[in-house]
Amino acid sequence: MRIGIIGAGNIGGNLARLFREAGHEVAVSARRPERIDIDGVRIATPEQAALFGEVVIVAVPLIAAGDLPVAALRDKIVVDTMNYYPARDGRIAELDAFETTTSEWAARHVPGAIWVKAFNAILAIDLPREQRPMVEGRRALPIAGDDARAKARVAELHADIGFEAVDAGPLHESWRFERAMPAYCIPLNQAELVAKLAQAERGQELPHNSWYRNNA
Repeated sequence: MRIGIIGAGNIGGNLARLFREAGHEVAVSARRPERIDIDGVRIATPEQAALFGEVVIVAVPLIAAGDLPVAALRDKIVVDTMNYYPARDGRIAELDAFETTTSEWAARHVPGAIWVKAFNAILAIDLPREQRPMVEGRRALPIAGDDARAKARVAELHADIGFEAVDAGPLHESWRFERAMPAYCIPLNQAELVAKLAQAERGQELPHNSWYRNNA
């Protein structure tokens, strides 16, 4: 598969390496492309990465959603890894009031794209195979979206790099694995993840130390 990645930070860079190792073609964009040091990937602008990818992974700060290449992403599967951190992104009233999800908020900036929330509920340091915390069975990660075919494709990509995707429902249910929810950045297998998703309560965020560890 051709995968475009917008953003080559810790999440985007590690995903680029994993997908390249799995045999996919990968194009990556970054604000400073000269700093991309990933063997076998194409260096691109955000627009080029979007046009290149059959699936396009967005791995930038949430506030940068408004800078995404709208025309190039039309009709593309967009994998949204973004999380809301007010200290970094500034206050967003709708998110603070739990009136929408981060993916629904971001998707408004890119009409016509097919959004799937994924790879946001794992620490960047836990992505490389050799650094993954031990769980009983395969590490499971949640996904959410409104298009069943798009979710199936994204689930296949999870399997390609050694994860099991758990469908958390439509995009409006993606709050269940946003920042400070029980399933956020916690190493879990499938059964444990399903239980944590069910435990989530809208507007009830866990204490900082319950979900944040090692440079989340």
